[in-house]
Amino acid sequence: MLSVIAVAGALSLSLAACSSSSSDSAASCTPTKAGASSEKVKVSGKFGAEPKVTFAKGLTATTTQRTVSIEGDGKPAASGTSVSVNYTAFNGTTGKTIDTTGFTKAKAVPFTVNTKSELPGLYKTMHCATAGSRVVSVIPPKDAFGTTGQSELGVGAKDSLVFVMDIRTVTTSLKKANGKPQSAPKGYPTVKLAANGEPTITVPKTTAPTTLEIADLKKGTGATVKSGASVTVQYTGVVWESGKVFDSSWTRGEPATFSTTGVIPGFSKALVGQKVGSQVIAVIPPADGYGATPPAGQTDITATSTLVFVVDILATN
Repeated sequence: MLSVIAVAGALSLSLAACSSSSSDSAASCTPTKAGASSEKVKVSGKFGAEPKVTFAKGLTATTTQRTVSIEGDGKPAASGTSVSVNYTAFNGTTGKTIDTTGFTKAKAVPFTVNTKSELPGLYKTMHCATAGSRVVSVIPPKDAFGTTGQSELGVGAKDSLVFVMDIRTVTTSLKKANGKPQSAPKGYPTVKLAANGEPTITVPKTTAPTTLEIADLKKGTGATVKSGASVTVQYTGVVWESGKVFDSSWTRGEPATFSTTGVIPGFSKALVGQKVGSQVIAVIPPADGYGATPPAGQTDITATSTLVFVVDILATN
């Protein structure tokens, strides 16, 4: 899971799922329809500013409904695109706010628009919405957290979700790094690529470096990744000491999207300043990884583990 390397809030972690991806073109984009429930959510305010939202408690729907409150004229969020959004989410039953990013550009959060990588209702909220749009959705339990609800967020098994979301940016991602191949420095792990771009990493039988080491395996020519930007990547991570893969977006069949400030320091340093299309290898000692506190539930990583990541940079917002 991306949560191994990322730091995120309760809602964004709960919204993510791990499954296969799909794609469609902008021309074939079919947006989620509005309905009586989504039309009952009254929203005022300008795009990019904190909205005023009112609706009657007990709001629900049998299928996800989406109303466009403000129509943008940017690129549509087709499946497989990367988006950055601001949102406020409510419990439709109680009317209470369960999470918000705030609505400044700096607080926008990234997602990959994918039929399987997000909750179905969240996908239906974002899918085909154009950059610059504000959309309002009502998401029933079957398209959210199912019959279990989400106790951390105060969402019961029968509670619908209400989202008000500003679609700030939409970016089309590469399938794999397409930059010019580079030779890694002597002593680095070796990397072999499958036809689809998935790397196999072989760690040398030597003592792991004690400082962060980063090298280009491919040099792209796309947009530069800036600190605090969202970035879409494919990556594989192995533990130097064991050579064992502990995390990989490739095995899930879909890229990961996150902020450069939401990952471990060594991973962030490997991304910032790189160009889209690049492939980077990073050897990350504990001081730039998890230090003395390995991630919960990750038995392959200890307090002394050095991590190796090979990362394809596919898009940035």
